[in-house]
Amino acid sequence: MATVKEVLETVMSIDGAMAASIVDANSGMMLGAQGKGLDLELASAGNTKLYHSKYEIMKALGINQKIEDFLITLEDQYHILQPANHLDGVFIYCVLSIEKSTLALARRTLKSAVAELKV
Repeated sequence: MATVKEVLETVMSIDGAMAASIVDANSGMMLGAQGKGLDLELASAGNTKLYHSKYEIMKALGINQKIEDFLITLEDQYHILQPANHLDGVFIYCVLSIEKSTLALARRTLKSAVAELKV
């Protein structure tokens, strides 16, 4: 198992990683953050709304599955939310440079990192 700090270090080691946070969606609060370039507190709170909205939509549609990840693609960035399905309401939020990162490798690293997370 890995601490919040250790998981954030792993996430920030991904090629092209710009910023990352670990968020408790139950409170909207960050458990930890690293990186620069955006207001991670604001982004984490905002992504908590996205997290809850998607689960509400799935419930309304009768979809009873776990989300593997959320991917938002901007012109020059990937924004990924990686739920920690073993921890109720906890997710990793990661911002990557499209130019410097490989999406498949980043998603694999995030999935492995979140599986090791303990809070």
